[in-house]
Amino acid sequence: MNAAHGYVQRRKATAWAPPEKPPGPADLAAAREILAPATLYRFVQGVDAGPEVMKPEQRSGLNDPMAATFFNKGLFPLTLGDVMAGLDDAGAVPGVKSYLVGETGQIPPDEAPQLERDFRFAIVRGGDSKADLMISTSAADASEAAFLQIASWDDSAGVFNYYMRLDATWVWSGNSYTALAPESRGQACFDSHANGSVVMKELTAPWMHWQSQNSTILLASDSPVRSSPYYQSPPLTGAEDLETTVRAAVDRWTVARLRSATASETIEHPDWLLRQLCTSTTVNLATSPVEFKTLSADAAFSPPLGLWFNSEALLNTLAIPADISLPAMNGGDYLHGVSKYEFALEAEGFTRKGDSFFAFAVPVPAFEDLNVIDHLVASGTISAKFAACVLMVDFCNPLFSARRTALMRYCPTGSTAPDVLTSTIADAIVTAAGHLTKTSPEFEFAAYWMLTDEAWPKEFAQKIEHYMTSVNRRIATPAGVDDYIRLSESRRREFKAMKINEFTLTLPVTNIPANAPLLDTRPDGTVGPRTPDLK
Repeated sequence: MNAAHGYVQRRKATAWAPPEKPPGPADLAAAREILAPATLYRFVQGVDAGPEVMKPEQRSGLNDPMAATFFNKGLFPLTLGDVMAGLDDAGAVPGVKSYLVGETGQIPPDEAPQLERDFRFAIVRGGDSKADLMISTSAADASEAAFLQIASWDDSAGVFNYYMRLDATWVWSGNSYTALAPESRGQACFDSHANGSVVMKELTAPWMHWQSQNSTILLASDSPVRSSPYYQSPPLTGAEDLETTVRAAVDRWTVARLRSATASETIEHPDWLLRQLCTSTTVNLATSPVEFKTLSADAAFSPPLGLWFNSEALLNTLAIPADISLPAMNGGDYLHGVSKYEFALEAEGFTRKGDSFFAFAVPVPAFEDLNVIDHLVASGTISAKFAACVLMVDFCNPLFSARRTALMRYCPTGSTAPDVLTSTIADAIVTAAGHLTKTSPEFEFAAYWMLTDEAWPKEFAQKIEHYMTSVNRRIATPAGVDDYIRLSESRRREFKAMKINEFTLTLPVTNIPANAPLLDTRPDGTVGPRTPDLK
C-alpha cells in the first residue's frame, strides 16, 4: 500500500486492517490537488514528509527502462496499455510474458457469484529469464483507475526501482536499497518487498493461487479478464515459468548487492546481510501437492518439508549429509482435524468449509533469505560452518525463532572487514555464552562452534536425522497429526500478522483463537507452547 497525504490507491488487499481514520472526501480532493498530472514524484515513506517533484538531477540518476523510455522524456503513460505500447514503440525490453493470479481462482463462479474476484496480472518484460521490468496490475480493469505498480531494473545502479501510478501521475517509491535502510524498511511497498527484490509468495509447486501446469483459474463466461489482450495474446504463461524468472531476479539483486557491499576493504552494514541468516525477514507459502477436495481418508500425503526445518539451507546450500524420509500424514486423521478445528475459506459474504485448494498451506523459509545465505557462503563472506551453527540453533523451528534472532545482537553494525566478520561474531557469542545458562541460544551456538571442521557436518546430520525420525514416528499417530495441524495454524497466524498477507482468502481460518499461545516444535518431534529461553 502506498499513501500520498492521505490518498490511498492500491490493490484490494482484503486482509489489511482499515486505517483508524479513513481519509474523507476533503482529504482525497486535497491529495489530488497536490499531485499534479504528468509529473514524476519522489515519495519514500519514512524519509519524505510527503510527495516531492523529482528534480532533474534526481531523475537523471534513474536509468531503468521506465525512466529511460518515459519519465526522462517527459512521457507519463496512464494505463497498462499505454506502458506496453510505449515500450514496444521504443523497442525497449522486448519479450513479454503474462501470468494470472487470484485467491478466488478455484472457487467456481456459479458457486459464489457475489464474491469479488480480484484477479491480477503479473507481466514480465525481458529477454530469456531476465526480468528487466515487472508489472503488477488488475486483470479485470484496464482503465486509469486500476492499480499499476512496476519494478524496473536499473543495471547501472544494480537495483530495482519501484514506481506506482497515482491518478494521472507517477510516484517513485524508492529502490532496492530503500527496503534495507532502517528509516524506510517495511514502509509502503517495502512491507512486502522486504529485502528490495521482487516477490512471489507462492514460489514453488503447486503455486497455490496461480494459473499453472497444476491448476487452471476458473473464470466466469462474461469475466472481463477473458477480453484482456494479456490473457489472450500472448497466451498466459504458467507460474512454473514465473518461478524461474523470480528466482533469477532475486539472485540478480543479491549478486549486485553483495558486489557493492564487498567492493571496498570493509562491509558496510553487515547486519543488513546477517539478519537474513538469523531472522525470518519474510516467508514463502508452500503446500502439499494434493488438492484438498481429492484427499481421501485412506490416502497419505506429505506436508511441505519446510514445515519441519530449513531443509533448503541445511541440506542443499550447506550440504549437511542427513539421510531423512519425508513425513507422510494419514488423510483420515488430517480430515478429522480439519473438521475438528473448523477449517474454512472466508471472505465477506462467503464461507466454504475445508482447507485451501491444495492441502496444508504453511509459511516456509523464504528463497530471498536462502539466496543471500547461499551467496554469503559461496563468496567466503561467512563460513559454511558459521552459517550452519546459526541455523542449527532452534533448527526445529525454521521460522520466527526468537533464539536465532537473539544472535543478531552480536553482529556488528559498522564497517567490518570481510575476513574477520565470521570470527568477530562467533567470538562475541562464545564469550557471552560463558556467562549464560546452558539453555541459552549463545551456549547452543558455542557448543556447535567448538566442533571440528570434520565433525560438525556429521553431528548436525545426526541431529536432523534423529529429529526427523521422531517426527515420522509421531506423525503416524492421530495425536501427532493433531499436534502438527495446530503447529501449522500457529505458523499461519504469524504469517497473517505480516503485511505480506494481503488477502483474506489466501489461507483458511480455524476455530483456534487468534490469541492462542504460539507453538514450537521440539527436537523429539513434540509440539508445545513457545517458551524461548534466551538466558
